[in-house]
Amino acid sequence: MRGLILAVQFLTRLPTPQLADFKPEWLAASARWFPAVGVIVGALLLAALRLGGLVDPWLAALLALLAWVMVTGGLHLDGLADLSDALGAAHRSRERFFEVLKDPHLGSFGVLSLILAVAAKLVLLMLAARHGGPAWGLLLVPAWARGFAVVWSATLPAIAPGSGERFAWRRDWAGMGLNLAALLALSAWLAPALLLAPLAGLAWWAFLKRRLGGMTGDCLGAGVELCEIAMLGALIILPALHTVLK
Repeated sequence: MRGLILAVQFLTRLPTPQLADFKPEWLAASARWFPAVGVIVGALLLAALRLGGLVDPWLAALLALLAWVMVTGGLHLDGLADLSDALGAAHRSRERFFEVLKDPHLGSFGVLSLILAVAAKLVLLMLAARHGGPAWGLLLVPAWARGFAVVWSATLPAIAPGSGERFAWRRDWAGMGLNLAALLALSAWLAPALLLAPLAGLAWWAFLKRRLGGMTGDCLGAGVELCEIAMLGALIILPALHTVLK
């Protein structure tokens, strides 16, 4: 259970048992547990959504969003803001990109990305609460996104030191394959719209490969946020399209 404990500690603010010892390679090995931690996060989101839904869909969305931010500590939102600032201010200059990426101050592009990301999740969570069925996909959306982060770090070179490179050196292909199979099976059972989730992960991988030539920890965090929004949208839009086209 050491790997699961480390994964929970790295990805969330949830309380865990303290480990008596620590080795850097253990953190890399814990990456196979990232999707499982995503399921834990998703279960808490679904519980908050169901609780708020007893009163109103908007309250459900607000509670779920607050739970999302509190449980994760805004870890990936921070990456989204940093990457947005760097991309917005770089003007195709690689040196300028890394300079802004390392700047701890938040710029206008970062602020705008945070507002849009939070607003998108709030509205999509409200629609999930209103329609009921898509809400079950909340169990798997964080799991898919965290599984993508492991794949991105294993298949893209690290272009800057940071949290991303902590996992890049160890490639657990068997673990990634098992996680993919499990997520596909659970998606087919609970939320068939998420069978298309790998397309979101592939799209972000292609963007990082073409635009930056690799990844950083902020790139992984930004991808998690954007893929979560894309998957929430799929949970709402695809069933609606299916109903219209029937």
